[in-house]
Amino acid sequence: MTIARDSRTRSVIAVADTDDTATTLYTCPANCKSHMSLLFITNASSNDSDIAITWYVAADDTSYFIIGGKNLSTGEFIQFSDAFIVLEAGDKIELTPSNTAGGNDPQIDFFCTVEEFFLPQQSGVR
Repeated sequence: MTIARDSRTRSVIAVADTDDTATTLYTCPANCKSHMSLLFITNASSNDSDIAITWYVAADDTSYFIIGGKNLSTGEFIQFSDAFIVLEAGDKIELTPSNTAGGNDPQIDFFCTVEEFFLPQQSGVR
């Protein structure tokens, strides 16, 4: 038996370019569940920068660290792609750069690929 569900696959990209300021990459839409199959982060600036990546869980109103602190040299990257993260409506992934070497502005580019499943019957229910 096959159950048809409305879904779409999309990629989203963002840049974190201010020290100590969180940038939201992706927020799971209302009445949806998302499977994030790829999360890619790279330091595109000419300076080293520390990064923190958090997963905000809307139901708990709490952020949890995916990476609590990692220094990325120029051109260095991190890739998560061997599994997927399941995000519920309102959950989001954020990145905060800090302590950029030389006092210059960071440029941390990051992107993800998600499949969003529209679940109108689960509106407001986890």
